[in-house]
Amino acid sequence: MIARRRLLAASLFVPGIARAQGQAPAAPETWPNRPVRILLAYPPGGSTDVLARTLAERLAVAIPGPGFVVENRPGGAAVVGTQAAAAAAPDGHTLALGNNQTHAANAAMVRDLPYRPVEDFAPIGRLAEVHHALVVPANAPSRRLAELAARGKGGGRLTYASSGVGSASHVIAESFVRREGLEATHVPYRGGAQATTDTVAGTVDFFVSTWPQVVALVKDGRLRCLGIGAPRRLAELPEIPTFAEAGAPYMAVDAWFGLWAPARTPQPVVARLAEALPRILAEPEMVARLASLGFTPAPLPPAEFAAFQRAEVERWKGLVELTGIRLE
Repeated sequence: MIARRRLLAASLFVPGIARAQGQAPAAPETWPNRPVRILLAYPPGGSTDVLARTLAERLAVAIPGPGFVVENRPGGAAVVGTQAAAAAAPDGHTLALGNNQTHAANAAMVRDLPYRPVEDFAPIGRLAEVHHALVVPANAPSRRLAELAARGKGGGRLTYASSGVGSASHVIAESFVRREGLEATHVPYRGGAQATTDTVAGTVDFFVSTWPQVVALVKDGRLRCLGIGAPRRLAELPEIPTFAEAGAPYMAVDAWFGLWAPARTPQPVVARLAEALPRILAEPEMVARLASLGFTPAPLPPAEFAAFQRAEVERWKGLVELTGIRLE
């Protein structure tokens, strides 16, 4: 009996030693014991959906088991799917793949947001970044950003598309309008595809889009790009100025993407996922796949990602205050 008690005491004491020495305990051997859902607050078919599905495939290889599946939960300015992830059981079998909208901008933009972007989630890691670009129809008279701005002054009025009210494309474009003192009418669409189509057709004067959405059309000469939010000019299209070079550095607001678990998810599970992400993002096949979609791998571990997210929440508060864009 005494020997059994000593054995039990030792088994309870060992994890305490590991914590005291700062060692993370091993992930539970039973995880994952069923498919892990990656909730995505966007519809199928877009670049974010492709990112999520590509990541799910690689995670299934890195973490053997029942696999990882993407579950699309679009709606309500990306609130529906994100709230579902926040409310899920924190057992490691539900994750959220989100971005600057779901986990930063909505905190300032959505009145009575039913989840807390920071407190309700355990950050696992940042995944990638995507630049925004301002495009105009190929036959537009404006060849420089300053020329476009001039058309919206002195009695002129512009129209601009966005991928939706409150989207990053809306906020960045409106910040351009406000800072430059332009007269402009916002034309919102349900997603970037139709906004791009109407910009090509000349239905609107300009569109601030994620670069992957428009890069092929720019290369084909069906759209003209007046500026991009990259830190330096793109090697494949060196004629396109950065927003800083075009005189609008404030428009260099990247879209970013990350992976979270519900708050209170066991730390060993978070640690195991966090350890796998940078290896996956460094795989040549993954790098090539992301590049084909216009993504730049930008991994950050949990602590650094958490600090980055908090800074982004504050940044988007400022953008929302400037533009006055809010969602009921």
